[in-house]
Amino acid sequence: MNINDKSKFPLVVIVGGGFGGLEVARRLEDQPVDVLLIDKHNYHTFQPLLYQVALGSLESESIAFSLRKNFGGQKNLLFRLAEVNKIDPEKNVIETTEGDVTYDYLVIATGSTTNFFGNKDIEHFAMPMKSIPEALNLRYLIFQNLEEAVLKKVKKEREAYLNFVLVGAGATGVELAGAIAEFRNYVMEKDYPELKRDEVKIYLADVQPRAIASMSEQASHAAQEYLKKLDVELLLNAKVENYDGNEITFEGGKTIKTKNVIWSAGVMGVIPDGVNKDLVERGNRIRTDNICRIAGSENIFAIGDVAAMITDDTPKGHPGVAQVAIQMGDNVGKNIIHLLKGETTEPFKYFDKGSLATVGRNKAVADLGKIKFQGFFAWLIWIFVHLFSLLGTRNKFIVFLNWMANYVSYNGGSRLIIRRFILNDVKNNAEEVTKSDK
Repeated sequence: MNINDKSKFPLVVIVGGGFGGLEVARRLEDQPVDVLLIDKHNYHTFQPLLYQVALGSLESESIAFSLRKNFGGQKNLLFRLAEVNKIDPEKNVIETTEGDVTYDYLVIATGSTTNFFGNKDIEHFAMPMKSIPEALNLRYLIFQNLEEAVLKKVKKEREAYLNFVLVGAGATGVELAGAIAEFRNYVMEKDYPELKRDEVKIYLADVQPRAIASMSEQASHAAQEYLKKLDVELLLNAKVENYDGNEITFEGGKTIKTKNVIWSAGVMGVIPDGVNKDLVERGNRIRTDNICRIAGSENIFAIGDVAAMITDDTPKGHPGVAQVAIQMGDNVGKNIIHLLKGETTEPFKYFDKGSLATVGRNKAVADLGKIKFQGFFAWLIWIFVHLFSLLGTRNKFIVFLNWMANYVSYNGGSRLIIRRFILNDVKNNAEEVTKSDK
């Protein structure tokens, strides 16, 4: 990469331009280090709004922001578009698609991907939604299936195209279920007058006994009531056994004919080759010490979804949410400077700022410490927090205008099929929107 020849200071390599990686880079601005940020995309994705891209409510560009532009004024940072193939901890070298780099400090901020728990059929046929390409795949599939349903003259033949099964009733599943329900209730018959809303069935399934189990029982109960009012059928304590692209099967024998299965039932960390497999914990996360440093290492850190800081207070590690990654990134940035100066490092302490989830217009749930509330005010806070967290003034403005247009018209957004989604062409390659424009 010809990076080391240009470095006058210790080189900190950050792998991953997500929430955590960005925070490490920000913390190291104007410090006596050189920073190299590596990512396979040249943009940061605001993942909490991916579900709105999938439904056509937002365009993908409005939740993405150029990494180069974001760090345009940071003189000690370089960005390279590349993928990391392997880490060699003994030589302090990472092998990338654009050449090798020798680092002084390495921060693994590679995030997570969808966990299908080893079921290859589900992995092939179900739709994940962890990246912009995956959200676009899902968008095209949904609207292609609606177009197919229009062509079917018999109601029974339309059934599989109009049944939506969302597996995983966490915040993502709840928000997407609410969005699909509102599309069905307010928009679908305008675009597809041949279809009737009572033909569209939406199921939200989870092995847990309640939705958004990570939030309070009060929030969970309210979210479930909102979903029921939107005519979303909850399938709780329900374990999926298989999905073959036409029918999903649950433990106990229940089946649903569907061509729309959206999988958000679990995630697992993305770990580059070269990390000691003995350090990999449940969920494919790397075990770290109390400053996010990989166990047994002096200069390699892991943060966010790929890190497992196992303590008495966090026996399963920290939750896989943006705030954990951001706070870990801030802590690692500070501690790298402490290490360079020979100072005492600061142990990581997570401050939980609370959780929010929306279930459609005017409906959201909020757990903010001991304060728990639901409804319109929670929805307003959800809007403010998400707008504030987006990168780029233009993105904030565009998203706000889209939301206002959707709120007033009940018919905002763009539901275009720019490219056809062909499942067999993107098997096990979710990073491609399509390989064919057939």
